[in-house]
Amino acid sequence: MMYISKKNIKLPARDTSSHKGQNGLVLAVGGSKDYVGAVTLAGLAALRSGCDLVKVAAPEKVAWAINSYSPDLMAIKLKGDFFSLNHFKIIKESMENYDVLLIGNGIGLNPATKRFCRKTIKSIKKLKIIDADAIKSVSMYDCENSIITPHSKELEYFLLNSRIKKSIIKKISSERNFFAKSELIKKMTQKFLDKNNIILLKGKIDMIISKNKIYYNKTGNAGMTKGGTGDVLAGLCAGFLAQSKDLLQSAVNAAYFNGLIGDILLKKKKGFTYLASDIVEEIKRINY
Repeated sequence: MMYISKKNIKLPARDTSSHKGQNGLVLAVGGSKDYVGAVTLAGLAALRSGCDLVKVAAPEKVAWAINSYSPDLMAIKLKGDFFSLNHFKIIKESMENYDVLLIGNGIGLNPATKRFCRKTIKSIKKLKIIDADAIKSVSMYDCENSIITPHSKELEYFLLNSRIKKSIIKKISSERNFFAKSELIKKMTQKFLDKNNIILLKGKIDMIISKNKIYYNKTGNAGMTKGGTGDVLAGLCAGFLAQSKDLLQSAVNAAYFNGLIGDILLKKKKGFTYLASDIVEEIKRINY
């Protein structure tokens, strides 16, 4: 078993003479009428990881709210209350200027949105982070060059969409030995992993599953069940990936630091009162 420690952390190299844009650009696609905070947290976490720029593409009311909250995030304001195939062209064209697509945070499960997510993820070949409801919208046959960041229920949806037998999904979900669980997931998703994909399964012990390796992350605590902590994790993945272009290393870095910051806040707040926005704020205090 390979537990993540500081020796496994490798941060993106930065040329001291680099200029704006050379250290990673992220396009975050998310938000809907009912969910504004998720894509904001994800976008800010990506910036805090060290990448140069994050632009959020969101329904116009969400995008205006994001602009009011933070001057650091740019926003593409799209017509409507949720994503649909009408927005596919502008996202595909926008991605020509970005290194990483982050999709799913707060995007919702409107049937039109699910179709949008699937077409976007299948069509865009660049590096991707697929999170939240976008995971529920696709199968393992739709994805390449990506990190998916599910919790256990989202993984069930993903496997069901991938036509994995319900009996096998139930076996995976009920397995309490995390080593056996990760090996079973790896076996059942091998075709997915073979297409340059990574699974970062969130839990008490995070599992980072790649084609050839499995890492286990023990940082973090029970306070991280708070809403938004997964969005911060996805944003960290996107930011690290935009800088390094290394899927596995970015997933390892993000899981470790997300949990480590949670542990720091647990001590600092003397309990489970910390919020996902506190994690974003605390990232800057970490001595990488």
